Amino acid sequence: MERNGKVTVSVNNHIASINFSHPKSNSLPGKMLKEMTEAILRAGERKDINVIVIRSEGDKTFCAGASFDELLEIKDFKTGKEFFMGFARLLNAMRKCPKLIIARVQGKAVGGGVGIAATADYTLATSEASVRLSELQLGIGPFVVGPAIERKIGKTAFITMAVDAEWHDAFWAKQNGLFTKVFSTVHDLDEAVAELSRKIGSCNPEAISEMKKVFWEGTNNWDALLEQRAEISGKLVLSDFTKNYVKSFKEK
Repeated sequence: MERNGKVTVSVNNHIASINFSHPKSNSLPGKMLKEMTEAILRAGERKDINVIVIRSEGDKTFCAGASFDELLEIKDFKTGKEFFMGFARLLNAMRKCPKLIIARVQGKAVGGGVGIAATADYTLATSEASVRLSELQLGIGPFVVGPAIERKIGKTAFITMAVDAEWHDAFWAKQNGLFTKVFSTVHDLDEAVAELSRKIGSCNPEAISEMKKVFWEGTNNWDALLEQRAEISGKLVLSDFTKNYVKSFKEK
């Protein structure tokens, strides 16, 4: 696993696998967010791809969300907004992509990682894949990822996650619609991902594209909405509360 993280893409039998990794619990600095967004946009344009699988390396954490190192470096609103726009662009690319997107969630997901799991069209996970929205403790809130998560699990469950900022296990996530299926082992998860990918890979790409439009009806305002949410986060991240929290967290 490279020190600064990496994003790799492979294509086989109409299936594109987008793999990301970062030594700090698969967190996502701006550079990786941009690379993932570009990978999804390119895959969406290719006629030889029907389905995209988003996965990460390791077995403990799917994605820890925002890079705390980068959060500490934010000194002005413009930089703060741009940082959160990285997540906004990724989620909007997933939403508008004409290919079906599967998320393979093999471990814990926090913040932006929950956002990716929620924005995928079909999310498969292991029983170790607990989820958490810790942004309120951080002094901000799950503003950018909020629309995707609320769309998937409903307002009541989203409020629960956003307010209590605690871990919720994989079975809670499945019961509330975030995960489609939960498996006891990574081996079983990978077999299910492979089988579903093969099935979708053999489908009519035009039908997939039209289904994707139906799945995401009513979200045409998300380009503007997620930018507005990025502005809220970009302002709040400048607070002393957030700076002190991030510093104390990194010093643990």
